[in-house]
Amino acid sequence: MTADLPIAIIGAGPVGLAAAAHVVERGLTPLILERGRGPGHAVRHWGHVSIFSPWSFNIDAAARRLLAGTGWTAPHPDALPTGDALVDDYLAPLAAHPAIAPHLRLGAEVVSVNRAGYDKVMSPGREVAPFRLRWRDRDGDEQEALARAVIDASGTWFTPNPMGADGLAVRGERAAADRIAYGIPDVAGAASASYAGRRVLVVGSGHSAINVVLDLLALQQAAPETKVSWAVRRDRIDRLLGGGLNDRLPARGALGLAAKKAIADGRLVLLAPFAAEGIAADGGGLRVTGRLGGLPHELTVDRIVVATGFRPDLAALTELRVSVDPIMEAPPALAPLIDPNLHSCGTVPPHGVLELSHPEAGFYIVGAKSYGRAPTFLMATGYEQVRSVVAEIAGDREAARSVKLVLPETGVCSATPATAGAKAPAACCGATA
Repeated sequence: MTADLPIAIIGAGPVGLAAAAHVVERGLTPLILERGRGPGHAVRHWGHVSIFSPWSFNIDAAARRLLAGTGWTAPHPDALPTGDALVDDYLAPLAAHPAIAPHLRLGAEVVSVNRAGYDKVMSPGREVAPFRLRWRDRDGDEQEALARAVIDASGTWFTPNPMGADGLAVRGERAAADRIAYGIPDVAGAASASYAGRRVLVVGSGHSAINVVLDLLALQQAAPETKVSWAVRRDRIDRLLGGGLNDRLPARGALGLAAKKAIADGRLVLLAPFAAEGIAADGGGLRVTGRLGGLPHELTVDRIVVATGFRPDLAALTELRVSVDPIMEAPPALAPLIDPNLHSCGTVPPHGVLELSHPEAGFYIVGAKSYGRAPTFLMATGYEQVRSVVAEIAGDREAARSVKLVLPETGVCSATPATAGAKAPAACCGATA
């Protein structure tokens, strides 16, 4: 009987562990598969970055109730955690909870999920067949287990978007991989030796890119030979440096203002709109060619940081009946609610199991991965998603369909101002703008 099987949760980040807390609270058994060697493995990659939202919006309600019985002390609700603090002060204690720890498998990289005995085409009896998950353990051996339902909270961090404005890698990008970083590398901290005194190009127009730029400018103060260029792929300078980032979040506005001042001071070269077309070795550097404002342009740099967002990896789900919007790569009912052309992280309406369901009954994608290519994900949104999904799995349809999302007073998320030289807050969810 599938009712006796665990609920599989892929990923032990904030949303995955929140799902586990809700599963436990419902009296069900989780099976949590995390590819990293500890909880919050992806979060550790941006551990040096602060989050816009305060602690009060970064702790799931069920997780808080679970931790309350352990003597755990919650961080100050108004403080802004870094990624590392999120793991150390919240995710690690949650993962170590006796109701969760026995069901957590670390170093478990999921390679496939299917209905046991069924390929995608087979239908008769499909809905009562258990799910089968296969994963590689830390020794490289394949393991598998059966589950009654699957919640994919694996995120998108490990599938960053490439450098090309057309969504593809530019010529030479793969060959230059040893000198290209993706996401938000700690350029002023742990990775500073690779960037100090170098010519660095940052590509991207979101808050992740601005964080990298500002950290490079901080590094520049200690290593004045550091040269920073910032390539924005679309013509959105007013939005980046003016009212767009200075709307309802003071810290987001501060990011743009700090970058604007650095441009005026000659410490930062802005290339906008710039569409890269190729990368080639040029002596000891990399020659980047493309079009600036529609005209041919090239520059030579030593390092490149590509901060152009992320996309979902659906490779492990090929034998499941998964439905995604052709544009957003999110569940079709959710896609129009999260379109970044219409919504910021704080204007996405509450949603739950109805918007997250797929043709494969009992399978759900939640968290940042549920948003596909949209960069508007808010951590609190993910918590409401899993509350609704787990209620549905537990048979509480009324709770599953009663969705709500309480946001900070700004309507988006709280923040404090940041300036160049300080660790600037990242996107609402932590670091995925």
